[in-house]
Amino acid sequence: MSNENVYMDVSLGIIGMGFMGRTHLEAFSKIPGCRILAVADRNPACLEATAARDAGNLVVGREAASWDLEGVTRHDAAQDLIEDSRLDLVVVTTPTPTHIEIASSAVRAGRHVLVEKPVDLERSAILGLFDEASAAEVMVMPAHCMRFWPAWKWMRDAVRDRRYGACVKASFLRCGPKPSWNADFYLDVSKSGDAIVDLHIHDTDFVMHCFGRPAAVRSSGSPRYLRTAYEFAEGPEVVAEGGWLDDDDAPFRMMAELVFESGVLTFELGRDPEVVFTSSEGQRIPLPEASRHGTGYDGQATAFIEAIRNGASTPPVSLRHAAETALVLASEQESIRLDGAAVDIVSV
Repeated sequence: MSNENVYMDVSLGIIGMGFMGRTHLEAFSKIPGCRILAVADRNPACLEATAARDAGNLVVGREAASWDLEGVTRHDAAQDLIEDSRLDLVVVTTPTPTHIEIASSAVRAGRHVLVEKPVDLERSAILGLFDEASAAEVMVMPAHCMRFWPAWKWMRDAVRDRRYGACVKASFLRCGPKPSWNADFYLDVSKSGDAIVDLHIHDTDFVMHCFGRPAAVRSSGSPRYLRTAYEFAEGPEVVAEGGWLDDDDAPFRMMAELVFESGVLTFELGRDPEVVFTSSEGQRIPLPEASRHGTGYDGQATAFIEAIRNGASTPPVSLRHAAETALVLASEQESIRLDGAAVDIVSV
């Protein structure tokens, strides 16, 4: 593909047209020159222009379940879509146990790939896919969407550029009812990895995005609902709590608090505005601009399309990042098994 024109068309197909597949379809559809040419799903009902929209962990105000499928090829088999030579990019939003096989097949066909998180429950499989993509000279990007969520990008930028001074403490909360959508998958730990991998992964990945790899973790609770303290040799005190609640009526909650030298930056999903800075002198400064520019899915899609158009050799988020996050999650699970004892983060 030529990178001479940054506005060149990029053609893609989406495999798995459940909640996340439709979410990605909506995000990519907003990008000028991005053409969705094919979709695939084993369930014929999911390939209809109007289909029941399952709920997801994060409600972002999108109720419409219809889209324009005129000119879009529909497949009931993933491989048929992968073999479509018109495609530059394949988006994989199928259940976790199928990710590696489908993504690997797309890589062998010379396609770039966006694959939903978690890429796999095993770090070794993620690294194997990384090696395969590198050899094929295509990009495979894990969908760690919180790195692109406008308000969270704002918080990360504040940490990195020290606009409020050094960050000395950070805490994150992410929880909601256990999934009622596709419960046979999500509540089967052997398939989903439980809430620690499906939901808490966002905060572990974001902690590493902001502060780097921790030296050790201390986790309490269970893989269904946990609290983790991330220990850094030099860095802030960081904790993240969350998971699935037994109360089916519990609201989804996502919150963050970052304590800086000159004040406190807070995020609360659904608050207006979501991001507020309170100075050390007690001045409350609303920051509505932090939440502009769409969703994390929009930012993620735009960043990957730009990388493809620019002929980049590495995606905005690498499979190595996903493997690092998987390493820390495994250490958190080990700490839970050890009743909260510290577990050092050591690469293997």
